[in-house]
Formats: sequence, structure tokens, C-alpha cells
Amino acid sequence: MADKRWTPEELAAASAALEGQGPVAALRWAYEHFAHDEIALACSFGAEDVALVDMISKLAPEAQLFYLDTNFLFPETYQTIEAVRAAYPLRIRQVLPPLTPEEQAAQYGDELWRRDPDACCSIRKVQPLTQVLSGLKAWITGIRREQSPTRANAQVVEWDRKFGLVKINPLVAWKDADVWKYILENNVPYNPLHDQGYPSIGCTHCTRAVRPGEDPRAGRWSGFQKTECGLHA
Repeated sequence: MADKRWTPEELAAASAALEGQGPVAALRWAYEHFAHDEIALACSFGAEDVALVDMISKLAPEAQLFYLDTNFLFPETYQTIEAVRAAYPLRIRQVLPPLTPEEQAAQYGDELWRRDPDACCSIRKVQPLTQVLSGLKAWITGIRREQSPTRANAQVVEWDRKFGLVKINPLVAWKDADVWKYILENNVPYNPLHDQGYPSIGCTHCTRAVRPGEDPRAGRWSGFQKTECGLHA
């Protein structure tokens, strides 16, 4: 595809046109405007992302996705990765941090996540994401406005100032019930931890089950004033 520089006005117009049209319309727009080697789904293999995997596989089966393997994912997450790999033809890329867990402990001390979770997330998530996004012109995410106040103003299509590329959020207007309706109706493989009180799943060290009545993201970095790993500005 011809190289194109998107203006804020063009992205705002595209987002406004796609608002209310549903995630498939947003994905169709994404793959019409970006070649398959220019765009990728950032996949955590949580509920939102596996729903997007299913949609993308039907729309653009040769598309690519990547996942940030922090080396600290749950066994259930790795099982879900293999289930998705077996079920769909998409190209799946593993992205690793610049340091192994042993190298991180040697440089920063044991259990950095207990003392400085921001630093741990930077090493194991933000730095690898920065590297992979540097080779793309757009990325697709599963974020939803309902998830947290920091995501409440997310648009269907927007410019990602932090990473310098176009960001597409097809599920941005969906509710939790919409996600699960799609998963169950389409028999999408999903992480079994979702059935055990984990609405949001990250690393083993910084994720716990959510108690009844708690915010859905209360299980992430419990005990810290932290709700995002730094991937979404």
C-alpha cells in the first residue's frame, strides 16, 4: 500500500464514521488501509483479544498478532495461546523482554515487581512493545471504555502519541456482556481463569482474583496506586 501520513482530522473523521458501526467495521477499515505487514493485533489472550482473534481470522486470515511474553504469564495463559494457535490461521509472534528473569534480578534485585511494579512493567512490557511497534504503522487493541477511567475517552481510531502510530480499538464501545456473548456464540477458546474470578489477567506476580463487588481491575497490581502497565497512554 502507498505510504500515507494521517492527519488528526482524517483520523477523527474515520473514528466518527466508525462509531456505532461495530468491531467488524473497524477491523475492515483497518485492513483496507494498512497492509498485513504494517498492522498487528496486540494480544494478551484475554477475553477481548480472543474475540478479536476470531473476528480477524474470518476477515483477514493472513493477518498477524503478537503477544508480550513477560516470562511470568499464568500456565492457563500459555494453554490459551496454544488453543488459539491450533484454532486459527493467524501469524502469531512471541515478543520477549530485553532481560531474562535472572538478568533482571541480577541488575535490579529479586522481585522487582514487589518494590517497583512500574519499572518491572517497563522492562517486561513497555520496552518490548516499543520495539515491535517501531516496525508497524498501526496496531489493534482490545481496550474498552468501560474498563477503567483511563480508557473512558478512547476512540475507535486514534493517533497513539506515545508510540507514534495509528491505534485501532474495535471493541471500544462494547460492554463486558457483549464480549462474552460473542465468545460463547462463536465458541471462541478463552482463558479458563476468567471463570475463576479473573476478569483481567496479567502476570502471575501482579494479578489476583477479584472479590465480589470489587472493580474488575482491582486484581491488577493490588496494593499499588497502579491500574495500567503503561501500554495504553
